[in-house]
Amino acid sequence: MFEGYEELTAAEQEKMQEVIRLLWSQTFLLERKYDKKNGRLVSDRNYDFCDRHMEFLTDYFAVAGIRLQQDTELGTIYILGAEGSGEKLPKLATIYLLLLKLIYDEKMAAISSSVNIVTTFGELNGKVGEFRLARGLSSMTEIKRAFSVLRKYQMVEFLDPFEELNEGTRIIIYPCINLVLMREDIEGLLHSFEEEEEAEDGTAETGI
Repeated sequence: MFEGYEELTAAEQEKMQEVIRLLWSQTFLLERKYDKKNGRLVSDRNYDFCDRHMEFLTDYFAVAGIRLQQDTELGTIYILGAEGSGEKLPKLATIYLLLLKLIYDEKMAAISSSVNIVTTFGELNGKVGEFRLARGLSSMTEIKRAFSVLRKYQMVEFLDPFEELNEGTRIIIYPCINLVLMREDIEGLLHSFEEEEEAEDGTAETGI
Protein backbone atom coordinates (compact mmCIF):
# COMPACT_ATOMS: atom_id res chain seq x y z
CA MET A 1 0.00 0.00 0.00
CA PHE A 2 1.29 3.49 -0.80
CA GLU A 3 2.47 5.58 2.10
CA GLY A 4 -0.28 7.82 3.42
CA TYR A 5 -3.20 6.00 1.81
CA GLU A 6 -4.21 4.18 4.99
CA GLU A 7 -4.15 7.48 6.86
CA LEU A 8 -7.01 8.77 4.70
CA THR A 9 -10.54 8.52 5.99
CA ALA A 10 -12.91 6.02 4.35
CA ALA A 11 -14.57 8.90 2.50
CA GLU A 12 -11.20 10.20 1.27
CA GLN A 13 -10.17 6.74 0.08
CA GLU A 14 -13.42 6.47 -1.84
CA LYS A 15 -12.80 9.91 -3.36
CA MET A 16 -9.26 8.88 -4.29
CA GLN A 17 -10.61 5.87 -6.18
CA GLU A 18 -13.14 8.11 -7.96
CA VAL A 19 -10.45 10.58 -9.07
CA ILE A 20 -8.21 7.79 -10.35
CA ARG A 21 -11.09 6.31 -12.37
CA LEU A 22 -11.88 9.75 -13.79
CA LEU A 23 -8.30 10.35 -14.91
CA TRP A 24 -8.19 6.91 -16.53
CA SER A 25 -11.46 7.47 -18.39
CA GLN A 26 -11.26 11.14 -19.39
CA THR A 27 -7.51 11.97 -19.16
CA PHE A 28 -8.08 15.55 -17.94
CA LEU A 29 -9.37 17.26 -14.82
CA LEU A 30 -10.26 20.96 -14.99
CA GLU A 31 -9.80 23.46 -12.19
CA ARG A 32 -12.98 25.28 -13.23
CA LYS A 33 -15.95 23.88 -15.14
CA TYR A 34 -19.19 25.39 -16.33
CA ASP A 35 -22.06 24.73 -13.94
CA LYS A 36 -25.40 24.86 -15.73
CA LYS A 37 -27.38 25.26 -12.52
CA ASN A 38 -25.48 28.41 -11.53
CA GLY A 39 -24.79 29.55 -15.08
CA ARG A 40 -21.09 30.19 -14.43
CA LEU A 41 -17.68 28.58 -14.07
CA VAL A 42 -17.13 27.01 -10.66
CA SER A 43 -14.24 25.24 -8.94
CA ASP A 44 -14.16 21.52 -9.57
CA ARG A 45 -13.92 19.39 -6.42
CA ASN A 46 -12.18 16.52 -8.20
CA TYR A 47 -9.42 18.87 -9.39
CA ASP A 48 -9.06 20.35 -5.90
CA PHE A 49 -8.79 16.88 -4.35
CA CYS A 50 -6.21 15.80 -6.92
CA ASP A 51 -4.25 19.02 -6.33
CA ARG A 52 -4.08 18.25 -2.60
CA HIS A 53 -2.86 14.69 -3.20
CA MET A 54 -0.56 15.20 -6.21
CA GLU A 55 2.39 13.44 -4.59
CA PHE A 56 0.44 10.27 -3.86
CA LEU A 57 -1.28 10.21 -7.25
CA THR A 58 1.99 10.89 -9.08
CA ASP A 59 3.57 7.87 -7.38
CA TYR A 60 0.48 5.76 -8.03
CA PHE A 61 0.41 6.38 -11.78
CA ALA A 62 4.21 6.12 -12.04
CA VAL A 63 3.98 2.44 -11.15
CA ALA A 64 2.15 1.92 -14.47
CA GLY A 65 4.63 4.10 -16.35
CA ILE A 66 2.17 6.98 -16.56
CA ARG A 67 3.02 10.60 -15.80
CA LEU A 68 0.63 12.82 -13.89
CA GLN A 69 1.06 16.44 -14.99
CA GLN A 70 -0.34 19.73 -13.75
CA ASP A 71 -0.54 22.93 -15.79
CA THR A 72 -1.46 25.65 -13.33
CA GLU A 73 -1.69 28.30 -16.06
CA LEU A 74 -4.35 26.32 -17.91
CA GLY A 75 -5.88 24.96 -14.70
CA THR A 76 -5.57 21.36 -15.81
CA ILE A 77 -4.33 18.08 -14.31
CA TYR A 78 -3.84 15.24 -16.77
CA ILE A 79 -2.12 11.93 -17.41
CA LEU A 80 0.42 11.14 -20.13
CA GLY A 81 1.56 7.77 -21.44
CA ALA A 82 -1.62 5.78 -20.81
CA GLU A 83 -1.28 3.85 -24.06
CA GLY A 84 -4.38 1.96 -25.07
CA SER A 85 -6.62 3.77 -22.60
CA GLY A 86 -8.06 6.18 -25.16
CA GLU A 87 -10.54 5.61 -27.94
CA LYS A 88 -10.63 6.25 -31.64
CA LEU A 89 -12.51 9.47 -32.32
CA PRO A 90 -15.35 9.46 -34.86
CA LYS A 91 -14.43 11.41 -38.00
CA LEU A 92 -16.81 14.28 -37.20
CA ALA A 93 -15.46 14.55 -33.64
CA THR A 94 -11.92 14.78 -35.04
CA ILE A 95 -12.96 17.51 -37.48
CA TYR A 96 -14.73 19.45 -34.73
CA LEU A 97 -11.69 19.10 -32.46
CA LEU A 98 -9.35 20.53 -35.09
CA LEU A 99 -11.65 23.43 -35.90
CA LEU A 100 -12.37 24.21 -32.25
CA LYS A 101 -8.62 24.45 -31.66
CA LEU A 102 -8.37 26.94 -34.55
CA ILE A 103 -11.21 29.00 -33.11
CA TYR A 104 -9.64 28.82 -29.65
CA ASP A 105 -6.28 30.11 -30.90
CA GLU A 106 -7.88 32.87 -32.97
CA LYS A 107 -9.95 34.19 -30.08
CA MET A 108 -7.11 33.91 -27.56
CA ALA A 109 -4.84 35.91 -29.87
CA ALA A 110 -7.51 38.55 -30.47
CA ILE A 111 -9.11 39.57 -27.23
CA SER A 112 -9.31 36.95 -24.53
CA SER A 113 -7.86 37.26 -21.05
CA SER A 114 -9.43 33.95 -20.02
CA VAL A 115 -8.23 30.40 -20.73
CA ASN A 116 -11.83 29.45 -21.56
CA ILE A 117 -13.21 30.54 -24.93
CA VAL A 118 -16.84 30.73 -26.07
CA THR A 119 -17.91 30.06 -29.65
CA THR A 120 -21.18 29.07 -31.31
CA PHE A 121 -22.32 26.03 -33.25
CA GLY A 122 -22.84 28.35 -36.21
CA GLU A 123 -19.24 29.58 -36.07
CA LEU A 124 -18.02 25.98 -35.91
CA ASN A 125 -20.17 25.00 -38.90
CA GLY A 126 -18.79 28.03 -40.74
CA LYS A 127 -15.30 26.62 -40.33
CA VAL A 128 -16.49 23.24 -41.63
CA GLY A 129 -17.67 25.01 -44.79
CA GLU A 130 -14.56 27.20 -45.04
CA PHE A 131 -12.30 24.15 -45.14
CA ARG A 132 -14.78 22.14 -47.26
CA LEU A 133 -14.78 19.28 -44.77
CA ALA A 134 -18.30 17.97 -45.33
CA ARG A 135 -20.24 17.05 -48.44
CA GLY A 136 -23.56 17.72 -46.73
CA LEU A 137 -25.23 18.27 -43.39
CA SER A 138 -24.31 15.79 -40.69
CA SER A 139 -27.13 13.89 -39.03
CA MET A 140 -28.12 14.79 -35.48
CA THR A 141 -26.97 11.31 -34.44
CA GLU A 142 -23.47 12.00 -35.80
CA ILE A 143 -23.37 15.44 -34.18
CA LYS A 144 -24.47 14.10 -30.79
CA ARG A 145 -21.91 11.30 -30.95
CA ALA A 146 -19.13 13.74 -31.84
CA PHE A 147 -19.92 16.15 -29.02
CA SER A 148 -20.44 13.31 -26.56
CA VAL A 149 -16.82 12.27 -27.05
CA LEU A 150 -15.51 15.84 -26.85
CA ARG A 151 -17.45 16.48 -23.65
CA LYS A 152 -16.19 13.23 -22.14
CA TYR A 153 -12.58 14.34 -22.60
CA GLN A 154 -13.27 17.81 -21.19
CA MET A 155 -12.79 19.63 -24.48
CA VAL A 156 -16.14 21.44 -24.57
CA GLU A 157 -19.38 22.11 -22.74
CA PHE A 158 -22.64 23.65 -23.91
CA LEU A 159 -23.81 26.90 -22.34
CA ASP A 160 -27.25 26.46 -23.93
CA PRO A 161 -29.50 23.36 -24.00
CA PHE A 162 -28.04 20.83 -26.42
CA GLU A 163 -31.54 19.55 -27.17
CA GLU A 164 -32.28 22.92 -28.79
CA LEU A 165 -29.09 22.92 -30.89
CA ASN A 166 -29.02 25.68 -33.49
CA GLU A 167 -26.59 28.14 -35.08
CA GLY A 168 -26.66 30.37 -32.01
CA THR A 169 -26.01 27.62 -29.46
CA ARG A 170 -23.01 28.66 -27.37
CA ILE A 171 -20.13 26.28 -26.72
CA ILE A 172 -17.36 26.80 -24.19
CA ILE A 173 -13.96 25.50 -25.33
CA TYR A 174 -11.92 24.32 -22.37
CA PRO A 175 -8.11 24.84 -22.20
CA CYS A 176 -7.50 21.06 -22.34
CA ILE A 177 -7.67 21.47 -26.10
CA ASN A 178 -4.20 23.09 -25.92
CA LEU A 179 -2.76 19.87 -24.52
CA VAL A 180 -4.21 17.65 -27.25
CA LEU A 181 -3.28 19.58 -30.38
CA MET A 182 -0.37 21.77 -31.34
CA ARG A 183 -1.07 24.65 -33.72
CA GLU A 184 1.45 23.43 -36.30
CA ASP A 185 -0.26 20.03 -36.54
CA ILE A 186 -3.72 21.37 -37.33
CA GLU A 187 -3.36 22.69 -40.87
CA GLY A 188 -1.85 19.46 -42.17
CA LEU A 189 -4.63 17.40 -40.63
CA LEU A 190 -7.32 19.75 -41.94
CA HIS A 191 -5.88 19.62 -45.45
CA SER A 192 -5.82 15.83 -45.34
CA PHE A 193 -9.54 15.82 -44.49
CA GLU A 194 -10.19 18.39 -47.21
CA GLU A 195 -8.39 16.28 -49.82
CA GLU A 196 -10.28 13.21 -48.68
CA GLU A 197 -13.62 14.97 -49.17
CA GLU A 198 -12.57 16.23 -52.61
CA ALA A 199 -11.48 12.75 -53.66
CA GLU A 200 -14.79 11.26 -52.54
CA ASP A 201 -16.66 13.95 -54.47
CA GLY A 202 -14.48 13.48 -57.54
CA THR A 203 -13.60 17.18 -57.48
CA ALA A 204 -9.92 16.99 -56.65
CA GLU A 205 -7.74 18.93 -59.08
CA THR A 206 -5.72 16.84 -61.51
CA GLY A 207 -2.88 17.74 -63.85
CA ILE A 208 -3.31 17.47 -67.63
